[in-house]
Amino acid sequence: MLAMNLNLTPPEGGSFRDLNILITGASAGIGRALALHVAQLGATCLLLGRNIGALEAVYDEILEKGGPEPAIIPFDLSNLDPERLNEMVEAIADRYHTLDALVHNAAILGDRIPFQQYRLTTWSQVFRINFDAPVALTQALLPLLQRSNKGAILFMSSSVGKQPRAYWGAYASSKYAVEGFAKLLVDELHNTSNIRVSIVNPGATRTKMRKAAYPAEDPSSVKSPADLMPLLTVLISPFSDAPRGHRFESNGTGEPIGEV
Repeated sequence: MLAMNLNLTPPEGGSFRDLNILITGASAGIGRALALHVAQLGATCLLLGRNIGALEAVYDEILEKGGPEPAIIPFDLSNLDPERLNEMVEAIADRYHTLDALVHNAAILGDRIPFQQYRLTTWSQVFRINFDAPVALTQALLPLLQRSNKGAILFMSSSVGKQPRAYWGAYASSKYAVEGFAKLLVDELHNTSNIRVSIVNPGATRTKMRKAAYPAEDPSSVKSPADLMPLLTVLISPFSDAPRGHRFESNGTGEPIGEV
């Protein structure tokens, strides 16, 4: 596959005006940084997470900085109740009609131990949040994304999602499954939809998950979530020339993940 380098020119202020963007795991880390960033560009953010207090803090910060009023969507991704999911989609459709981008950011690490010692209850929980939830949300929200002129679905993955490594257990396996699901979507949507599907490996980033995975690491030695914003905004912007169906590293280097 041929690698390419994406032009990471920052979007102009107001360029996301009238766009509706749903971000899972929007209360902290990369999700929080992305919500604050695209709101400054004019987007209406739909903040999905299970920590209502943390989501309210992001909501308040967006308003304090002059962004459009966001929406708070309290949702526990470990409990994919079909009725609750349908109610959420209906509420989004009634209020916003169209969804322009869906960012699958929420994830949990699970244990970093040998597979033989891995608790299957933990394994199942990691897969529910990291894989089952993105699959269910994508299926439920596809009709709203198809109403957009150029909708986007963005999957946050990992280096171990492309090449699983020992002792990364359910996290690596779930991200590997997510990347396979993204490839399926790319192939299915290639000739039937304008929706753009992308995978991003954020690499070493200063988040709570990174700290849990590498407790001895100096946080100042890795990039902040803000450093990812040029790449993420280009990938979800309907006005960029980002290619469809690519997997990107944090520096903008990408390669095709399926039929493009």
